Amino acid sequence: MANVAVLGAGTMGHALALVFAMGGHRVRLTDSNPATLERAQGLMETALATLVRLGEAPPDRTADWLAGAVTRHASLAETAQDAELIVEAIIERPDAKRALYAELDEVAPAEAIWASNTSYLDVFPLIPERRQRRAMIAHWYTPPYLVDLCDLVPGPRCEPEAVERVRATVAAMGQVPIVMRKFVPGYVANRVQAAIQAEVQRLLDEGVGTAQEIDAAIIHGIALRLPILGVFAKADFTGLQLMYDAARNRSGGAGEGGPGQALAELVEAGKTGVLSGAGFYDWSGRPPAEWFEERDRRLVALKKALRRIGSLAGFQEKGDEA
Repeated sequence: MANVAVLGAGTMGHALALVFAMGGHRVRLTDSNPATLERAQGLMETALATLVRLGEAPPDRTADWLAGAVTRHASLAETAQDAELIVEAIIERPDAKRALYAELDEVAPAEAIWASNTSYLDVFPLIPERRQRRAMIAHWYTPPYLVDLCDLVPGPRCEPEAVERVRATVAAMGQVPIVMRKFVPGYVANRVQAAIQAEVQRLLDEGVGTAQEIDAAIIHGIALRLPILGVFAKADFTGLQLMYDAARNRSGGAGEGGPGQALAELVEAGKTGVLSGAGFYDWSGRPPAEWFEERDRRLVALKKALRRIGSLAGFQEKGDEA
């Protein structure tokens, strides 16, 4: 169990406080706006009650339990007292973060790890020099108590031990930490999401399809396979030679520019995916037919689950009434 300080009680801050509390940590939460800090308690209680009702949290996780696991404090010094991990989740403005870091530098324990939840900012130039060895980005997605991904970006002088400690802490809470090799704004998921958003807007503006039709293409095509295969494993099943040829022939739209270097090198080496035993992944452990059978089994299970869940995308599903 660690002492965790969460700075900022808004959309992400209060939710992160709940995540760490559910992970068994002692949490202190603060915000510069008293109204935001006051509202955070009710928001956490509502989210927690939903998780309990849906079976994602034990029945004993009550409002009383939450009040003991997460305490709210008006003072930054009191919040940061004895903190081993400090998660900053305030507004995405460099001036606000710089001012907070300067104040935090005066009160935070010397060995505390600083982790900013920033989505796009390179915060490391804003952090005091003496704190750089324990500084990183730890970026969650909303709502973090349901979306498991956490992007970890070590600062340029961050000690490996600090990164590993946060990675292990996040993983122990049942989430999925990804340690980035370097900082890029938006990390992986946000950048891919931004590229999709830009392309579907272009398709809509050019009259290729309606918003409902484009969403249907995403849900029933791309999205069905992503939870099981991701992008690179899906490519291995499709066949990298096919991808390579398509990339070379593509023109006038998304994905222009030809195949990437990694893809070209794999194809040149004969590592063209599942059928060849290797591609972006190593598939040599089982015959290709078994891998395809395993993929199909999982896709069927997912399709059945999605039929039960339904869609909120606004288009008419088969059998829906108008």
